[in-house]
Amino acid sequence: MSDVDTTEWSGEGAFTQTLIEVIAPIADVAFLRVEDALATRVDAGYQLISNELYVAFRTESVQMRTRRFGFWPTTVSVRQKQMSLDDLARALTDADEVGEPDYGDDGMMQYLRTERVVPPYQTRGYKLVEMVRIYEVADLASPAGVTR
Repeated sequence: MSDVDTTEWSGEGAFTQTLIEVIAPIADVAFLRVEDALATRVDAGYQLISNELYVAFRTESVQMRTRRFGFWPTTVSVRQKQMSLDDLARALTDADEVGEPDYGDDGMMQYLRTERVVPPYQTRGYKLVEMVRIYEVADLASPAGVTR
């Protein structure tokens, strides 16, 4: 189970909660942080909820042989990620309650969910739009990825 930080999240967004419940138990996810995004807004006909998820993946140290200055053989310890953002996208696509991301590139995945909400005792409802972006966070333990 990963370390989940929701201190910067208001708790709004049912789909965001679903994503947290699906991502948190994944063994190769070390850290998950959820934050409200600045794009959140409310108008007469719609409500936009925008949240951001930041994930860090577990790493392992691997010994690699290399040459220092081109000719002195040496061994360096390199940290390799156990999972990538593409692997996470495949895991979320396989989950029935989440599905395939609406947009994705090398550094981000985006989900966009809409629903029509008609509150009780009102004749006019509103459209609820929830946008969730998932970003990968760099390994903070070794910024360069190489230790000696």
